[in-house]
Amino acid sequence: MSTLITLEGLDGSGKSTVCESLQSALPEVTFTREPTDSWYGDLVTESMHDDSADSLAELFLFTADHAAHLNRVIRPSLASGTAVISDRYADSRFAYQAAALADSRIDAPLEYIQSIHEPFSRRPDATVYLDIDPETGVTRAGATNKFERVQYLERVATQYERVIAAEPTRFYRVDASQSIADVKKRVKTIVGTMLGDEVSTES
Repeated sequence: MSTLITLEGLDGSGKSTVCESLQSALPEVTFTREPTDSWYGDLVTESMHDDSADSLAELFLFTADHAAHLNRVIRPSLASGTAVISDRYADSRFAYQAAALADSRIDAPLEYIQSIHEPFSRRPDATVYLDIDPETGVTRAGATNKFERVQYLERVATQYERVIAAEPTRFYRVDASQSIADVKKRVKTIVGTMLGDEVSTES
């Protein structure tokens, strides 16, 4: 079975930019993302831009997209011996949806969401967490949807820290407040080590 590496972080942390840089350096790797480019992902995106969307219903939209992603992309690629790098994965669900459900009737939202994923999801072999403060993240992201607001991202960051604390050996924390060139270089070094490849650290 091949390696699954995920990129995580708050909105505005630079994940997508870093992922594009990795893609040009690792053409043999399967690159993917969540929400996916599918009708499941389209529904998730529509919900993300709807301030009135029900948080619990939204969780299950994200979860359905994740399940389809695993069956259509992740597991087939890994079974063929191809490494996979995903821009966001289950940890995004744990952090973002746990924050969204913090004031709901659900007790312990993070644990509840993790329990839903446990029977069918595939745990990443390594996760690169691009660490940035919520204020900087919002400034960079431009607050284009309801998830890109400072108070909300502060709660998301707290949930991420809980996830990281539970599995510290899986996570590689990268200071995303550095220049994008330095962030790319650091992430490429980490990924190269995980894959046993020499990855060019040029931009």
